[in-house]
Amino acid sequence: MTVLPSYIKFADDPDLVIGSVIEKIKPDKVALLVDENTKSHCLPRVKTLKNKEIIEIKSGEHHKTLTTCELVWRELTELKFSRKSLLINLGGGVIGDLGGFVASTYKRGIRFVNVPTTLLSQVDASIGGKLGVDFLGLKNHIGVFKIPDAVVLWEGFLDTLPQRELRSGFAEVLKHGLIWDLAFWEEIKDVDFPDFKDLKHILKRSVEIKNDVVSGDPFESGQRKILNFGHTLGHAVETWYLERGKSLLHGEAIAVGMIMESYLSRTRCGLTTPELDEITNCIIGIYGKIEHLPALEDLHILLQQDKKNVGITVNFSLLDKIGKCVYDQQAGKEEVRNSVQYYQSL
Repeated sequence: MTVLPSYIKFADDPDLVIGSVIEKIKPDKVALLVDENTKSHCLPRVKTLKNKEIIEIKSGEHHKTLTTCELVWRELTELKFSRKSLLINLGGGVIGDLGGFVASTYKRGIRFVNVPTTLLSQVDASIGGKLGVDFLGLKNHIGVFKIPDAVVLWEGFLDTLPQRELRSGFAEVLKHGLIWDLAFWEEIKDVDFPDFKDLKHILKRSVEIKNDVVSGDPFESGQRKILNFGHTLGHAVETWYLERGKSLLHGEAIAVGMIMESYLSRTRCGLTTPELDEITNCIIGIYGKIEHLPALEDLHILLQQDKKNVGITVNFSLLDKIGKCVYDQQAGKEEVRNSVQYYQSL
């Protein structure tokens, strides 16, 4: 049985859990970071967070920038927040990443708690202490590693999500099965999305896998890199869409990346053709196919900025087989072209 670290707290009653966390920290001031969506749909569900100072930012990945950080730092300063104060981040991955980064750098670091409200942030973004913002259009280009004082996970927030957002988060659940746990993949690959039979079990097992991976490698020098499966090409596609003001959610981009990197896994590692077909059919069945991908030269330019690179070498995390992933795998420009053509041919 996997034992989760004490900072990860599954809540049947979020008021009780958040209240006990605040009582334990005993901050001199508390502020709540929200966007317009979580302020409207999630804040009313947690009485403990009412009557707190509210700092509101605009939703969306395109607001995950240093400019937004400056606005939050300014508000914390005007509220006279000290190093004994607490910031509670109520929202999805953007709120958690940006809010945690702001807290970790304000006065060299204040306490913060993440209360993730999307499937994506609950199973992935909130676990493991990666914080940061986008810079010059590049995903999470500026950031730090810092574990929150607590991450409070409550599945009740997921009722507030549009189906598209729920589907986006499920991409990271699929990834966890593919890189780590064949039995979990077998459970979830044929799920009748979005009618989950046991969402609580899916949440818990996905969080356990993320924690298992990061616990032995908190700063991503080795094993933790496998969590980047689907993200090298996926982030490039996501960035390309963001630069053009087009709508593509993180999980939708990662779904594309997982198909293309599964193709690379077949050509570079031990993934079999039947396994590639199984992965492709599952992902296309849930996400469909996006019609527009970056030109190879645009994709190559974006890949050169990937955080996993060493010099000019683009590194991938690829599948030896379903349930086992290897990292620091190189693929050339022609192989990337073939993976794009494979996706386009579907």
